[in-house]
Amino acid sequence: MTENLIHLRRPGVSVVVDISMGVPVIAHWGRELETIDRDSILASVYLPKQPGGVDVTAPIAVVPQHGDGCFARPGLAGHRPGGRYFAPRFSHSKVEMSDYGFVFTSTDSAAELGLHCQFELRESGVLAINATVTNNGGSRYLLDTLSITLPIPSGAEELVTLTGSWAREFAIHRQGFLHGAWTAENRTGRTSHEHPPVVWAVQANANEWQGEVWGAHLAWSGNHVLLAEVLADARKYLQLGELLMAGEICLEPGGSYSTPEVVATYSENGLTPASLNFHRDVRANLPQRSNSAARKVLLNTWEAVYFDHDEEKLKNLAELAASVGVERFVLDDGWFAGRRNDESSLGDWWVSPEVYPNGLAPLISHVRKLGMDFGIWVEPEMISQDSELFRMHPDWALVSPDYEPVRSRNQLVLNLAHAPAYEYVFLKLDKLLSENEISFVKWDMNRPHVQATLQSGAAGTHEQTLAVYKLIDQLRAKHRHIEIESCSSGGGRIDHEILRRTDRVWTSDCIDPYRRQKIQRGASMFVPNEVMGAHIGAEKAHTTSRVHSLEFRAISAVFGHLGLELDLTLCSQSELQLIKQAVDWHKKFRGLLHSGDSVRFDCESESQISHGVYSQNRDEALVSLVQLTETKQGADSQFLRLPGLDSDRRYRVAAFDSKLATTHAVGEYTGQQLSTTGLKVSEMSPETGTIFHLLSI
Repeated sequence: MTENLIHLRRPGVSVVVDISMGVPVIAHWGRELETIDRDSILASVYLPKQPGGVDVTAPIAVVPQHGDGCFARPGLAGHRPGGRYFAPRFSHSKVEMSDYGFVFTSTDSAAELGLHCQFELRESGVLAINATVTNNGGSRYLLDTLSITLPIPSGAEELVTLTGSWAREFAIHRQGFLHGAWTAENRTGRTSHEHPPVVWAVQANANEWQGEVWGAHLAWSGNHVLLAEVLADARKYLQLGELLMAGEICLEPGGSYSTPEVVATYSENGLTPASLNFHRDVRANLPQRSNSAARKVLLNTWEAVYFDHDEEKLKNLAELAASVGVERFVLDDGWFAGRRNDESSLGDWWVSPEVYPNGLAPLISHVRKLGMDFGIWVEPEMISQDSELFRMHPDWALVSPDYEPVRSRNQLVLNLAHAPAYEYVFLKLDKLLSENEISFVKWDMNRPHVQATLQSGAAGTHEQTLAVYKLIDQLRAKHRHIEIESCSSGGGRIDHEILRRTDRVWTSDCIDPYRRQKIQRGASMFVPNEVMGAHIGAEKAHTTSRVHSLEFRAISAVFGHLGLELDLTLCSQSELQLIKQAVDWHKKFRGLLHSGDSVRFDCESESQISHGVYSQNRDEALVSLVQLTETKQGADSQFLRLPGLDSDRRYRVAAFDSKLATTHAVGEYTGQQLSTTGLKVSEMSPETGTIFHLLSI
């Protein structure tokens, strides 16, 4: 620490924090610094008095205070009864240092509030920040918001955000960041399909491998708000926090509230190196990190049978799955109570005696004898009005009794913050997992929250989100061998916090490979390949009705956590052989695919998309190049440049055929040649692709 400046430093990045104020101020977050020039660092933080402004221009603190005269959106807002102390002003109390972080404590004696801000610059390269406010007074404090704010240099002139909808998740959008404000608010009760909590501020010329970029992600699976603003004096900042409904957080005396963690990444070399910091942080916190390089190929039954469960058909499907190399058989929706369609039975978590008169044991035994383990689908956070549970406990739904509930998919949300409802679900799932040889749980959440109301009458999304975390944690503590997938109508619940307790995510309900190429590219901006469920679907995509070759479906899935989602009993022998070849290829390379660095490339043509995986020691790589649409007529020969390899090494490059069975030699190149000149790309037909294999020689 030097003159009230704390310097956190990792390779490639420095964070300098000024602790002289009542709340910490990030004075530098960017290029790694050897030494600190105090005057130059603080010059952009502490501006001179502005014409027509207040006497002192307040800095943008990590929790900006309106009471200090900062005109950024307040990081903390709330009040005591009567609206008192709506704009607190904190004074520094103490700092507790650790190796790569610190906790800053401050107080407001008038408002009787305490504030703790925790910083950590992790080995992954991400900066992690969270804040906690505590009510030290004798009356209630109604909290409106507590968010984390990151000042951004003026050189960041564009924003990159992710947008989308169901089956169209993670679309990349780029826009100017020169004036005004951009904001996104999510009230769905899950991480959301529409506004994933990720925002990037980048230099105007930045791309995957060039330019300075600053990215931030809110690790939270509920409601959130994102803000990027340029103040009138040209200062810029990002702000991320939980979106609290009116009256949702009321702090009783002694009570406290902590923000979700904000994880932030920086690189002076483009979006891909910055994304790798996010990936490393996910990997460091996965519940079963040791298995990441041996993730089992699975078959999920949903698009194969939907609700039409027939034990003999499923056994036949399992036999074919095993024959093509599948290692896990996952039974999707339709196995329990009277669940023959999506109109009933959520909450009735017992095996259907009509469909499975002898329970699941015969099917599980058959699957296990074939050399596969068994997985199952559940949706524990939901309740059907046509269910035994709802008939017994209609008051357990997360709705207001004063209004007719808004329905979605014929179901309501079950109030897991209500102790009896929570205990009921835990006991049912515990019984299911204890009595059956189940190794994998697909945990779904298929509808948004609408007027989510606790039994007290207060808004309940915050408490529900914490209860979901607790339920998963409690089940994992008792059933340590279980792997869990986070699914929410596909990609509606993908964030770093859910990935601290689940092993993979279902990236999208859309398996159309054309869309999946774009969906998976967007998701890769903050999560690595191995956690993204990527399946080979039917020839005619069930969500879009487009028809694609098996080769294109396979090349679009093999880089992720591979699975099958189609009725193998309808496949020809030649199709089964092609599927087996894709599965075998994936198994051969999954050690690299699921432990290497997931990289993206800028293509000369907008009709192409390219990504890959580099081994961490850069001695091997796999690179996918896909032609999505036709190249413009008269286009010149194009080259695929591959930055990020070892420039002094020489690589032998081969290309796999469309069946992923054999390769043909492409040539030998140095890493420098691959970065600057690149591979000459042959003309390809739309919706085809190739995979290049690079080996250091």
